[in-house]
Amino acid sequence: MGEPNVSETAEAAESHETADVIVVGAGPAGSTTAYHLAQAGLDVLLLEKTAFPREKVCGDGLTPRAVKQLVAMGIDISEDAGWLRNKGLRVIAGGTRLQLDWPELASFPDFGLVRRRDDFDEQLANAAEKAGARLHQRCNVSAPIRDERTGRIVGVEAKVGEEKRKAVFRAPVVVAADGNSTRLSLAMGLHRDEKRPMGVAVRTYFTSPRHEDDYLESWLELWDRRGTEPELLPGYGWVFGMGDGTSNVGLGILNSSSAYKELDWREVLRAWCASMPAEWQYTEEFMTGPIRGAALPMAFNRQPHYSRGLLLVGDAGGLVNPFNGEGIAYAMESGRIAAEVISQALARQTPAQRELALRGYPRVLKDTYGGYYTMGRAFVKLIGNPKVMKLATERGLNHPLLMRFVIKLLANLTDPVGGDAMDRVINGLAKVTPNA
Repeated sequence: MGEPNVSETAEAAESHETADVIVVGAGPAGSTTAYHLAQAGLDVLLLEKTAFPREKVCGDGLTPRAVKQLVAMGIDISEDAGWLRNKGLRVIAGGTRLQLDWPELASFPDFGLVRRRDDFDEQLANAAEKAGARLHQRCNVSAPIRDERTGRIVGVEAKVGEEKRKAVFRAPVVVAADGNSTRLSLAMGLHRDEKRPMGVAVRTYFTSPRHEDDYLESWLELWDRRGTEPELLPGYGWVFGMGDGTSNVGLGILNSSSAYKELDWREVLRAWCASMPAEWQYTEEFMTGPIRGAALPMAFNRQPHYSRGLLLVGDAGGLVNPFNGEGIAYAMESGRIAAEVISQALARQTPAQRELALRGYPRVLKDTYGGYYTMGRAFVKLIGNPKVMKLATERGLNHPLLMRFVIKLLANLTDPVGGDAMDRVINGLAKVTPNA
């Protein structure tokens, strides 16, 4: 993306629209942002480069954190509406299986959900549109439009429809919700911090008799078998029943391993699936689609989250949880936070007051997640050591009480006030850890 001349872009464009806020990307982060902005009475343009339904790489499993955000958007999460509920997490390693229910908390529901991402994302986009956001599909944002004097973003240039006609959209505030690649952020000079953790996820679907499992299943034994001694990899495999005759089977790996850039992760997934019982049908002939992969940007790996009129939400801002690779809940939560900051900012009377409010957005994110993500970065480095990973998987599952603590920590599920002793320990650690 280059920096366009504002006047030339406007003259060449075939259509022009203005709004209070532009949101680029209609994934969970963008649609949630647009929903809450529209609910606050703002005129919102939600620009999606593809058309729904569309494929996204994901485990399709939603923790109670994500469920809470769906409820806040008024989405029908009943089984009749096509959602499959789960009770908790089944963890498997070293021949041990431990089944852990989601904790009972005041702050979060005690169940998770499963739904395919193509349909899930469309549900959120529809909710944003129903709230009043103006959704444009097949609208590929190609460049930011900046004020030539200040460098501030004042809109975007896009190519719309199959004919790729030029269009210009203008607003005083723009939200980048365009995922890990976030071309808009890059065009505004916001680059990824290479020192922050990254992950990769690969997954596929199989027709399987295990499709109605009411627990999300996590396998902590993924092996690098290239050397004389197999080494445990820092990550996990998952098996999520979809309730529609298929299972979502995949794996997530962290870049703290020396094997991160060397292994073919699709082949690692195939090898892992081949080790499963034959009756589960996790073999090529029962595969319903190709193996797909995606990057997992973690722990604030792109900052600042606000700069010159542009706010970053979800994967664009690296909000994936480094403990467990969960992205949807944090995408939705950051979207809600961004919408609240923007709504408050645009209600102020002077440009200086509005800018002051917008500049508070990164601080809110750091106050909310900073200490927890810093702990997560330390965790990533720790389990990058195969010996540590081996010790954790061999010893941890034999202690159910410890594992309940671990599940609360990894899934970030605690009550901030009035919780139990585990909650107080986790919350205390997050508060005293530097929120960089």
